Amino acid sequence: MFITLEGIEGSGKTTALPRLVNFLEGGGLACKVTREPGGTPFGRRLRSILLDPESGNIDSTAELLLYCADRVQHVRTVIQPALDAGQTVVCDRYVDATLAYQGGARGLGMDLIRAMHRLALPPLMPDVTFLFDLDPRIGLARAWAAVEDGQRHRRESRFEAEALAFHEKVRDNYLALARAEIERFVIIDASVAPDDVIQQLIDAIGPRLSTSSAGRLA
Repeated sequence: MFITLEGIEGSGKTTALPRLVNFLEGGGLACKVTREPGGTPFGRRLRSILLDPESGNIDSTAELLLYCADRVQHVRTVIQPALDAGQTVVCDRYVDATLAYQGGARGLGMDLIRAMHRLALPPLMPDVTFLFDLDPRIGLARAWAAVEDGQRHRRESRFEAEALAFHEKVRDNYLALARAEIERFVIIDASVAPDDVIQQLIDAIGPRLSTSSAGRLA
């Protein structure tokens, strides 16, 4: 089974991920936990560029190509081998993030990104995607508070520094993607207490476990 977590900055998906994995492993599933960007040694070097405020205003197409390079290496050396070995892959961000951020908010277009991924990657899509939905104002406040108290690295705050309008576009694009694929997406109300967020995840994933597959073809 291939599970992804998506959402704007500060939505809480990264915090919820370990508790979701604990639930899955408690049910007997062997999990491979990973993230984008940065799920491989090569990807970690790209992450240090993509998320560092000192990288400045990276050209949108250059940014997209770096994310695609990260994903090619990630899918071929981590995600697909884990699925082939019968593991459940739980990934913090995947292709929907590229569609929402670079395709929508950066204005590069969804069709371009989908075409690039068809050329570079096998047509692997998640079995379920949890979209942590939250007002961007709240998300950004949470994200900056986490930076200030040391829970998040300041050197990974390039996207937090984007204008509110950018994050509103990202959220709108995520919700549009969810509406277009209602069978794959589960929208999580990320504004509630952490325990309530986890309960939403558990309630949604339980019925899917018995019908899971090792990733599905797009």
